[in-house]
Amino acid sequence: MVKVEDYSKCPPVYSPAEDSWLLEECISKEDLKSMKCLDFGCGEGIQSIAMFKAGAKSVLAVDINRKALQVSLEKVGEYLQKKRKIEPKNIEDIFSTRESDLFSKVNEKFNFIAFNSPYVPSEKIKWKDLEGGENGRVVIDEFIAEVPSHLPVGGVLLLLVSTLNNIESVTKKLTDSGFGVKVVGKKKLFFEELQVLRAVKN
Repeated sequence: MVKVEDYSKCPPVYSPAEDSWLLEECISKEDLKSMKCLDFGCGEGIQSIAMFKAGAKSVLAVDINRKALQVSLEKVGEYLQKKRKIEPKNIEDIFSTRESDLFSKVNEKFNFIAFNSPYVPSEKIKWKDLEGGENGRVVIDEFIAEVPSHLPVGGVLLLLVSTLNNIESVTKKLTDSGFGVKVVGKKKLFFEELQVLRAVKN
C-alpha cells in the first residue's frame, strides 16, 4: 500500500472528465481476459476498474502523483471488494500501485497498457501528470520511446491524445517504433478533438 507522508507536496488528483470517459469506453470494448494490464497515469483509478470489468487478470496502476495512487488504491479496492467479492487481504494479489516517473520504476512487460497522457500544451511542465509541455508532446514522446520494451509482440496500447498534439506525428512515432495503429475513439470538444489510438506491437 502506498504511504503518503505529505499530501501538500503533491499536485491535485486529476478528476475524471471527457478524456477519461472516452478512454474508459475504449477499454470496455477490449477483451482483457487473463491479461496482465498497466494503467499508466492512473489518476483516480477509473481505467483500472474498466480493465477489471473487461476481464483483466491483474492491474498495476502507475502515477507520478502519490496522492493519485492513494485515491486509486481506495476506489479500485472498494470496487474489487463489492463487485468481485475479493477479500481486502487478497486485493494486492491482483491490484497494486506504484509511484514512477514514466517507466523509471517499471521494468515488467504487460499484455495491455492504457495511458491518458498529459496532452495539454504548456510552456513549462510544473506537474508532469497534468501538463504536456511544448505542443503537449513532451511526456507523450518520452512515453512512446520507452513503451515498446514493455509490451510483447501482439501487446496492445491505448493512448489518448488531442489534435493539439499533431496526431499524425504521434501516429508516425508509434509506427516507427514497431506498432500498427488505428483510431478507436473520438470526442469533439470546443477547440480540439480527443482521439484514442490503439497500437498493436508487431
